[in-house]
Amino acid sequence: MILSEIQNFIKQQGKTSIAELEAKFKIDSSALRGMLEKLIRKGRVKKMGEGQKCGGCKSCAPEAIEFYEWAGNSKTGSSTTL
Repeated sequence: MILSEIQNFIKQQGKTSIAELEAKFKIDSSALRGMLEKLIRKGRVKKMGEGQKCGGCKSCAPEAIEFYEWAGNSKTGSSTTL
């Protein structure tokens, strides 16, 4: 159930950070990564290139610059078997 909710959220947003997913679903980033890996293997989501810190204060958490984007067909949605 939660996997389809995560999939639908990423589909609606287009792209999102792992920090945003943590806040939205109240799930630890390590657990989210496992779920995201399943969606990646199915070709629905892809991890974007490594985020870059701005070089300023260096206080951004790694989760704030770790992004995932929707990669599935626009017709794919919650009715898709996960």
